[in-house]
Amino acid sequence: MNYTIEKKCGVPAYLQLYTQLRSDIVGGIFAAGSRLPSKRLLSQELGLSVITVEHAYALLCEEGYAEARERSGFFVIYREDTPFQPPPTRQSVPHRSHGADIDFPFSVWAKTMRRVISERGEALLVKSPNNGCAELREAIAAYLGRSRGIHVRPGQIVIGSGAEYLYSLIVQTLGRSRVFALENPSYEKIRSVYTANGVKCDMLRLGGDGILTEELQRSGATVLHVTPFHSFPSGVTASASKRREYIRWAAGRSGYIVEDDFDSEFTLSTKAEDTLFSLEPERVIYMNTFSRTIAPAVRIGYMLLPEGLQEEFRQKVGFYSCTVPVFDQYVLSEFIRSGDFERHINRVRRRKRRAEEEHDHV
Repeated sequence: MNYTIEKKCGVPAYLQLYTQLRSDIVGGIFAAGSRLPSKRLLSQELGLSVITVEHAYALLCEEGYAEARERSGFFVIYREDTPFQPPPTRQSVPHRSHGADIDFPFSVWAKTMRRVISERGEALLVKSPNNGCAELREAIAAYLGRSRGIHVRPGQIVIGSGAEYLYSLIVQTLGRSRVFALENPSYEKIRSVYTANGVKCDMLRLGGDGILTEELQRSGATVLHVTPFHSFPSGVTASASKRREYIRWAAGRSGYIVEDDFDSEFTLSTKAEDTLFSLEPERVIYMNTFSRTIAPAVRIGYMLLPEGLQEEFRQKVGFYSCTVPVFDQYVLSEFIRSGDFERHINRVRRRKRRAEEEHDHV
């Protein structure tokens, strides 16, 4: 086995092993149905503990690349060309609208606001650049690289006051002549905003691991709006195979995917879900907001544009003024830059994992 673990690269050993195994699964080295190397064999050959190897295999199972079979080992369930149903799991249905999380460190947020006022002073009265303040775009780019494996330049980031505003910018950039395909069921406001912007929407039925293959094939749409992690209201999470299928769908018709990454920061997995953008950055417009992770009152969202769409975006809608106040942008950028945002996310994830474990033991 041609796997190597770099001791000083800063990436945990289990993530290095997971990434290499996933690459071999997707690349066909391990075909669907084949047995993966035993934990003990990998442990001995790579000089790792069995627990480290187990952690890597657990991630492969969580993301739909493999499954554990009692007394038999781990087997590949990822398929390149044909759909499959992942093992049944108990999922909680996410909510698109609610109050601030009870663990949110309001005192830290308030302290950050005071510090920004003190340090920025009259600079807070200056108009924001059209695509958002450089400080916030740089902070988001760094955060995504650290926590989500998304590597993007700050210039690809557009700041706006929530997802609904950004949806309208996407329509104006891609054009109203395109048909937009949406998950059925999906958050009703998504279709409402697109329809209000003059777009025809094609609703595609969901299966157990994402949009049904036959629905994707029969649709004439060239834009696919999906929520791969915990689609609302179904609670469906797209499997690894389905995510790759979405990307092939977009590439096959020179289309685009709008990835609405709502709620993904609060995954119960020890590793954040792979995003479609990280898999194919030239076909995916990635979107997220801070309304869920901080509070609904924080009306700040952002989207990541593929490199090839930046000029078209600039020409068609780049003249719009940023809809988020400069003060709010500086506060959020400082909150992210200081590490307080990630500490908050990790605290909530730990609490949710404990609650899940206690539920499983009831």
